[in-house]
Amino acid sequence: MAGQHVVIIQGRNGEDMTKIISLNESSLYLWNIMSGREFTPEDVSAALVEKYGISEDLAAHDAEAWCGKLKECKLLAEQ
Repeated sequence: MAGQHVVIIQGRNGEDMTKIISLNESSLYLWNIMSGREFTPEDVSAALVEKYGISEDLAAHDAEAWCGKLKECKLLAEQ
């Protein structure tokens, strides 16, 4: 969509609840490597440390935030 990376969530059963979620570079990276498999926030954190060389504390914080947003958008099942 106009050079942006997005996830489009369609409404169910005729509801007009289509949502468009824009992904920044790091969110897109995580989406691509975590998509289609089960993962934990710790997996996400490890991927961030490996890719960006950030501290484990910052990666853990960012991983929890990313997973939280996915849950909020109903893109990640509650465990």
